[in-house]
Amino acid sequence: MIAAQPFRFPVRVYYEDTDAAGVVYYANYLKFMERARSEWLEALGFPVAAVAREHGVVFVVHRCEIDFFVPGQLNDTLEVTVEVLDRGASRLVARQEVRRGATVLAAARVTLACLSAARWRPVRIPIPLAIRLETAA
Repeated sequence: MIAAQPFRFPVRVYYEDTDAAGVVYYANYLKFMERARSEWLEALGFPVAAVAREHGVVFVVHRCEIDFFVPGQLNDTLEVTVEVLDRGASRLVARQEVRRGATVLAAARVTLACLSAARWRPVRIPIPLAIRLETAA
């Protein structure tokens, strides 16, 4: 499954996001990406807390491969994208980018596992969300 347009989420770089060199601390790119995925699910009509409450599932990062290209800096206005590349019965694979304009600062391939919130074991993605993912493509 490849979405026609990636989901886009704006992020501003605050002082707390930077390291001693004045650039975005590398781990904060993962935070930006996490926020974008949460907002993406919200935009699809499946807020994270509601999915856990109503469907009894949570999504966890199973694998993340990330490349860093150019540092972000204090007060930058960035855009974080989410694009689903593949979906299995109990997993999603997404490509995410953090951009400043046309410049890609970091790019990641993130594999998410759908787990039972009660047992912490893999379970199928809830049918309503799976259908919405298909129609969002």
